[in-house]
Amino acid sequence: MIKILIFILSFALLLGQTDDMSVQDIIKSVDENLNAKSRVLTSKMIVHGRRATRTIESKNWVVGTDKAFTQYLSPPREEGTKMLKLGDKLWTYSPQTDRIIQVSGHMLRQSVMGSDMSYNDIMEDRPLMELYEATIEGSIEIDGRDHWIILLTAKVKGLSYPMRRGWIDKEYLLPTKEELYAKSGKLLKTSTMAGIKKVQNRWFPSRFVFKDELKRNSKGTEWIIDEIEFDVNIPDSRFSKALLRKLSLIHI
Repeated sequence: MIKILIFILSFALLLGQTDDMSVQDIIKSVDENLNAKSRVLTSKMIVHGRRATRTIESKNWVVGTDKAFTQYLSPPREEGTKMLKLGDKLWTYSPQTDRIIQVSGHMLRQSVMGSDMSYNDIMEDRPLMELYEATIEGSIEIDGRDHWIILLTAKVKGLSYPMRRGWIDKEYLLPTKEELYAKSGKLLKTSTMAGIKKVQNRWFPSRFVFKDELKRNSKGTEWIIDEIEFDVNIPDSRFSKALLRKLSLIHI
């Protein structure tokens, strides 16, 4: 009887654990790789439209998950457009109209610059550990690399994607592929990561591809990071609505 109890207890301890890591440890490591105290990056977003492809360059200043300032650098049509996130509030500025608009409600579901990403995708960047319960569905080899398949189900209300399935590289501890679902189970979006390399003692991808599965004939949107620096001292003055109307790019 004692042996049976020991076996049951041992089996229970193994549930939710794999390769000496619990599912909680895996998700925590993913969060630590993708998030930082602060970061500054320059990037380009390549939007593959039905008739043409557009490349939009920008610079971003980010502190934690609550503060973000984006300035678009090119093409000329988008140059000077800015975006500011403070907590659960988001504002955009267009130099063409010289107007600051708060993005809220149904507007958050709209596309960012015609891409496959929505404003909601920008807003919902809190650590996964805070938003989801995780379970391991299995393991698989992709392109010669071992991955866990992990299912995330929402533990808070109001998320754009109540269910997510990620393929987590066991070395990089990053989701090289992810599927994002509605509450009904309908697939809404997919994303992939590539170009993973060591940046300041963390693994981080240099290329993302997002695809809106509800768009017919969507070719997806690429997001390529040209430069990134973590744990930068960014002054609070960077995250001010007053900067939205500034004409020139202000360097740190």
